[in-house]
Amino acid sequence: MTSRETARRRRTPFAVLGALALTLSTLTAPALAEPDLPADGKGLSEAQLEAQAEGVSGIPGVDEISRSRNMVPVAHLDKQAPLSSTQTDIAFQGNYAFVGNYDGFVIYDIRNPRKPSIKSQVLCPGSQNDISVYGNLLFLSTDSSRSDNSCNSVSKPATEKSSWEGIKVFDITDKAAPKYVAAVETDCGSHTHTLVPGKNKKDVYLYISSYSPNSTFPDCQPPHDKISIVKVPLKAPAQAHLLKAPVLFPDGGNQGKPGTIETGYVVPTSGCHDITVYPQLDLAAGACMGDGVLWDISDRENLKEIHRVQDDKNFAFWHSATFNNNGTKVVFTDELGGGGAATCNEKIGPTRGANGIYDIVGKGKDRKLVFKSYFKIPRMQADTENCVAHNGSLIPVPGKDIMVQSWYQGGISVWDFTNSNKPREIGFFERGPMPNGGGGGTWSTYWYNGYIYSSEMGRGFDVIDMRDPRTFVAKFFRTDELNVQTQGNFYRG
Repeated sequence: MTSRETARRRRTPFAVLGALALTLSTLTAPALAEPDLPADGKGLSEAQLEAQAEGVSGIPGVDEISRSRNMVPVAHLDKQAPLSSTQTDIAFQGNYAFVGNYDGFVIYDIRNPRKPSIKSQVLCPGSQNDISVYGNLLFLSTDSSRSDNSCNSVSKPATEKSSWEGIKVFDITDKAAPKYVAAVETDCGSHTHTLVPGKNKKDVYLYISSYSPNSTFPDCQPPHDKISIVKVPLKAPAQAHLLKAPVLFPDGGNQGKPGTIETGYVVPTSGCHDITVYPQLDLAAGACMGDGVLWDISDRENLKEIHRVQDDKNFAFWHSATFNNNGTKVVFTDELGGGGAATCNEKIGPTRGANGIYDIVGKGKDRKLVFKSYFKIPRMQADTENCVAHNGSLIPVPGKDIMVQSWYQGGISVWDFTNSNKPREIGFFERGPMPNGGGGGTWSTYWYNGYIYSSEMGRGFDVIDMRDPRTFVAKFFRTDELNVQTQGNFYRG
């Protein structure tokens, strides 16, 4: 969430929420004891044990649902024309959810989470259409080479200099009729972007992440060890412009390691995949292909590296990052196989294609990322199912570190990493394999104002009610805006 929205949140005082959580946990104990799972992630999760007790076990059939009893689906909307392509990331504002799609974006009215509806759809092709919102502005990433920056563009080879990739800006004052405002071209396009509020409250910055340069691409030349920073004046968004493109890896970053999904490999660093910021703490965590990085962003225009880590044994592709609420931990994800491979099986094991939990130890410029454990869903998936750690968010429970997360066809997992050394799954929801062994699953799953929202790549939009005493207190938390890669403290302004 943005620092601007931190001041606008409607919230119950922290002490009251904490007392309520303690009362609920005392009066309504979990149905089964919480087993201490080993740090390598082996063994059945508590949620699985509960599901098995009710006769739910094994891999569900095509389009069948398997879930823990605390994960109750309450709504589903199929994708609708003209946005028939892959659904991607989600942002939230007020009573609306904004979902990217390779063909554009859709605005869902979630005033009643049990009866969501489509408010509007904008046809504007350009994968992945990673999305964020701030006030009356919406930002959309284009990471596929297009003939121009318009929403009428067509695909064009990246080998041609006139091709365009970058970031687009829309005015969403009227949710029923968003207006295209501006576009900024960036080297190698914009695979993802991170919204960073300016300290002057007059501007926002977009940290643009992109990678995989090629000597035949005029606008995406190697080594590309950088990000692009776009500055957007809030009162004049049409003046959005590329401020700078700082080199973040002057040493070239991780040089990579060849191999296969089965034997293990590391993708060489050539930029970042995703960056998560915690503006209140002036911190950023970067998942940068072969590297995990902690930066000081006290100067929004000049990132300063605090610490960098690598894991050449188990991490193939550092994909995304999530701070805990106190900003004392970072969860990094490894997207082994690029999201298209079956890695949630015994052959790959519990420590690859997983999350890595790191504590932030020390103070100031001497802070270090210290590895604690891995977490991977313990539910085995079919060999046709693409499954790996992907996008998730924190659930606002005082004093706890609990996260909901997408695993493509591995579905949705809710897991507790309060004890960094012993993470455990406490809830799950998944559908069976896609028909005919096709790819798909859930791209992003986030908690927003009492419900879990999921963007299914092929099937559409899901809403889930988590009914569990361990997370019940989170239902009382409200925020007016949520961009998951722009974090803030849930309970303190």
